Amino acid sequence: MFVLGLDSLPPKVLYENYGEGLDFIRQLTKESQNYLMKTCHPPITVPAWISMFTGKTPGELGIYGFRHRKPGTFDSYVVNSNDVKEKTIWDELAKFNIKTGLFGVPPTYPPKPMNGFMVTDFNTPGKEKPYTFPPWLKSEIENKIGESPIFDVVYRTEDRNKAYSDLMEMIDNHQKILNYLVKKAWDLFIYVEIGVDRAHHMFWKYFDDTHPRYEYNEKFSRAIPNVYKKIDNWFSKLIKELPKDTIYVIVSDHGTKSMKGSYPINQWLMQQGFLKIKNETKEGEDLLPDNINWNETKVWAWGGYYSRFFFNIKGREPKGILEKEEIEGLIKDLKNSILKIKGPNNEQWKNEAYTPQEIYPEIKGDAPDLTVYLDDLNWRPIGTIGYKSMYLEKNDKGPDDSMHDWYGVFSIYDPEGTIEKGNKGVIEINKIKNVLEQLILGK
Repeated sequence: MFVLGLDSLPPKVLYENYGEGLDFIRQLTKESQNYLMKTCHPPITVPAWISMFTGKTPGELGIYGFRHRKPGTFDSYVVNSNDVKEKTIWDELAKFNIKTGLFGVPPTYPPKPMNGFMVTDFNTPGKEKPYTFPPWLKSEIENKIGESPIFDVVYRTEDRNKAYSDLMEMIDNHQKILNYLVKKAWDLFIYVEIGVDRAHHMFWKYFDDTHPRYEYNEKFSRAIPNVYKKIDNWFSKLIKELPKDTIYVIVSDHGTKSMKGSYPINQWLMQQGFLKIKNETKEGEDLLPDNINWNETKVWAWGGYYSRFFFNIKGREPKGILEKEEIEGLIKDLKNSILKIKGPNNEQWKNEAYTPQEIYPEIKGDAPDLTVYLDDLNWRPIGTIGYKSMYLEKNDKGPDDSMHDWYGVFSIYDPEGTIEKGNKGVIEINKIKNVLEQLILGK
């Protein structure tokens, strides 16, 4: 089985033929078993892929995003493979002596022993670090191919020309290494291409003509189709090289949609009286702990594709003021207030706010107190403050014109025709592992 993970690929691109560049893969889906893939809470690369490959929800994993807050502090840490405590599909299949090859699956850095081999993911700090299992695969790749993996690119930048050339170079680099790795012995190979996600974040407003700030550009409007085409061409050649009984899976971890704008969520908390600062700030400044009046602050937040709210609870936080018996009422107040947030023209938004207990069967690790989505993920909550308006066109951390979406894709192609073709409805991301295991074990 070969799993091609296209990070953030939305159903409208694969199943509804929106845009160009995936001709071969789209043709395969006509002969495949196809699902809409419903992603996890939150719909983020980390934890979505590891939820898919462990069969666990983010709550059960204790992984709630790319970065986590260190409890009782304003500091954060980046999630890595050491935070994954549950068995993955490659761990479980090893019991049946099934060998797995991994490339770019988040979060697999730092590399861990496995029955097979791996090259780690976009979180890898650099080529000077260990990035393979077995360890000697690193020097083997560098000697045989003559280059190290490019793990990621700078994609939130005003220099889109450089971003585009770096992106295409990264995908070329991945394909060279993969062409070498697929010749090794394996039963299951999982390749996640983060470059698709980076292309969407960089160039979505030039690609999607429904974007509120759609702009045709002779070069940048071709960027996403060119990324698709590069992957599609490579994949069409790969299929000719692999055994005829190989099952192929096309899957994404979440979808993509246009970002209508951004909304300063900490500024809103200030307006509502949940957060108090000591001194006024310049536009776009970070909320800093030294500028928070902790004696009068109940809640503060992180921004991102979703917002994480943290409560200033007595006994848990260094300067906590909330008694435990106050928390239930606070949650009710926050939810009611969040539901009332409307758009710039007073239009109704679909806002959602959840405690961990409402969305996960089990809660481990450093969960936020409340997970908040604005307007069904159309608007980005940002953490910076000091704005004159509550409705902004841009992201506060560099150019980014797309948001994540709830639905991705999951398509299974069996050239031997042993699986039923056609559309099969919706599958939740943490149910995919079980389907893959049954297919590879021939159940």
